[in-house]
Order: sequence, then structure tokens, then C-alpha cells
Amino acid sequence: MMAKDIPSDTELRSESSRLPFKAVLISIAGLWATYFVLLTLRGVIVGLEIHDALLWRRLVVCLVGVVITLGMWLVLRLVDSRSLIIKTATALLVALPASLMIAQVNQMVFAPVQDTMFRKIGEQQGVVFRRDEAGNLLVDVPPVPTPAEGSRRGANAGDDLDVRTFVIAPAPVGLERWRQLTDIAIGRYFLLLAWAALYLALLAGAQARVAQAREERFRTAAKAAELRSLRYQINPHFLFNTLNSLSSLVITGKDDRAEAMIQAVSNFYRHSLAEEPTEDVALEDEIALQRDYLAIEEVRFPERLLVEITLPDRLERARVPGMILQPLVENSVRYAVARSTTPVHVSIEAFAQGEQLHLVVADDGPGLADNIGGGFGIGLSNVRDRLRARFGDRAKVLTGQAEDGGYRTELIMPLDFNNGR
Repeated sequence: MMAKDIPSDTELRSESSRLPFKAVLISIAGLWATYFVLLTLRGVIVGLEIHDALLWRRLVVCLVGVVITLGMWLVLRLVDSRSLIIKTATALLVALPASLMIAQVNQMVFAPVQDTMFRKIGEQQGVVFRRDEAGNLLVDVPPVPTPAEGSRRGANAGDDLDVRTFVIAPAPVGLERWRQLTDIAIGRYFLLLAWAALYLALLAGAQARVAQAREERFRTAAKAAELRSLRYQINPHFLFNTLNSLSSLVITGKDDRAEAMIQAVSNFYRHSLAEEPTEDVALEDEIALQRDYLAIEEVRFPERLLVEITLPDRLERARVPGMILQPLVENSVRYAVARSTTPVHVSIEAFAQGEQLHLVVADDGPGLADNIGGGFGIGLSNVRDRLRARFGDRAKVLTGQAEDGGYRTELIMPLDFNNGR
């Protein structure tokens, strides 16, 4: 297998399993935009009329929330490759200081309008909110008059009933300040946890896609290695037979024929080595390669080998695995022509039926009877394995005795005219 088929360490590192920054930013902005809209709608429903004063302050808090959440993400991304338990624990811990910071900013930004908001709410409820000199938040609640008090009040309209005053929020100092801060932070804490859950879900999806892509690359590389290995099985087998033939010609003094065979072998290998072993080739090129091979064998069997090739013009550009016919043609020569004393026809035929391409290699030699155990299995198994690796269940190999007593092999595969795989 060539090195280019194996994903390198650099290529694997380039396949980042981290969530893209754009997706992170969109998720954070979406979270705080939703928070801003919901709080604004709540203010409208409650009936607060100081929208301008609240809106820009609320916007400031949300923008600060975006920045703090981005800081939270910078910490979370440090454990992107760790287990889910570690990522979850990190999110739970990091969200604590982040929520406290947002709560602190919230208090600072809304402090100037807090008393105005209380007065507005008090007017709606018929009470008065105010602060004393110590900073405690007080509420003045008028008592509910009885019927007798109502009559007296009507007779003495100028008299005021006693107003009761309650402390509803002590001045925020010491532990009380931290209690108020914590109350605000709890809501922001769960808001940040909601974003963290969304982030971890998106991250898991991104990592799953990267793992799937990496698996697909390794699967493709393994498939290419299998195809190349099966293709390379052909070359030693063919070369072994060719060298034996050359040796026989030299020993018997047939130098002219040996020289012609060497030239034919040179043409054959120049043609075959120019192809990428894992790529499909045009059917006309595959047929041309078989012509080169048969030219070699015609030097050995000038009187016995008769070749017939049928290739319709419209199928010339059909794509087939390179050298897929080589073992079949070689079997016909080796087990039909070489073992016969009379001329043997070796035919190659291509035709299409629907969306299927049919390639037939046949001979009218001795047939199956004289070839039991003769080696048909090696070439055929190679062809079957290559077609299975290339097309899966979409390809078939049919073999058996021909009508004229010879041997016939038919390859059926998808008809494809595309240049790519």
C-alpha cells in the first residue's frame, strides 16, 4: 500500500474535533438574546413604564454575560477531549464564579434605578416603598379601616389613619449583601448550565462527525489497499508464465520469436504500469491491454491462438477495474490454448443490459474436464475479490462450461461512464 493512502498524523490533527468558534458564538449570543427578550416581555406584562432606563441596562448586563460566557467556553474547551464526567464537572464548577460575576454586574448596573422600580410597583399595589437613612428598604402600608372608622373618617376627612411601616429588605451589608448576590446568581447559574449543556451536545455532535469522517477515510484507505493488493497479485503470476515462455523459446533456439515476445512484454508493462492500481479505466483501454497480452501469447502459439474481440462503440468509455480481464484471458491461454493441439478461439465480448455491463471471456478449448485442479480457482478468486471490494453485492461472476464445450466466464457489474470513483 502506498503511503498516500494512509491518513498522516498531520492530516488527522487537522481534523479538529472542537466546535467551530462561529457555532459557539451563535449559541452564546442566542442564549443571551433570548434572555433579553424574555425579561423585556416580563417588564411589559408587569407594567413597568421606565423601559428606556431598564432596556439599556439590561442590554449591558447581557453583553457582559456574553463576554463572561465566552470566558467560560475558553475553560471548557481545555477539556473538550476528556470524558463526559470531567466535562460536566468542569461546567458545574466554572459556572459558579461566572454566575457570581454576572450577578455582581447586574447589581451595579441596576442599583441607580432600583428604588424607582420599587416606587412604581408600590403605586400599583397601593403601598409606598422607601429607604431610611441606614439604607434599609421599607414599605408603608395603610391599615384597612373598619366600618365605624370609615364613618368617623368621613366625618373627619382631614384625619389620617395610622400607617404601618415594615422592613422588607435590610441594608445590603456583610452577609446580607452576599445573600442578595447569591439569590441573583442562582438564576444566572442555571442559565449558564443550560448553555453548557447545549455546548456539550453540539460538541458531541461535532466529535461524532469527525470520528465518522476519520473512520470513512480509514475504510477508504483499507479498501484501496485491498484493491491494490489484489491487483498486484496478477503481475507476479503473469511475469512467471512469461519468463517460462521466453526461456522455452531461447532454449529451443527461436531467437526471433523470443525477441518479438520481449518487445510485446515491454509494451504490455508500459501500458499496465501507467495505470493507478485502484482506479477504474476505460473499457477500451482494458481491451487494448488484453490485446497487448494476447500479442505476447501469439508469439508462443502463432498457429493455435485465434482471437476475437467484440466491443460496441458506445461501451468504449465505460469504466471497469484495471486488468480485471487479465486473469480470465490468461486462464484461457494457459488451460485451453497451451493444452490443445488444434486452433482455439479466445473471445472477449462486452455488452450492456439495462444498467449492467457484461464482460465475457470464453474459449472453445478442452473445457472443464481437462482442467480439474488446473488452477482456475486462483484467477477467478482474484477477480471475485476485486469486484466484491469495488462494487460489493452489485457485481457477479458467472462461470461454467460454454455451449461449444470450452470454458466461459461472465462478469456483471454496474454500467458507469463517470471518470471518478
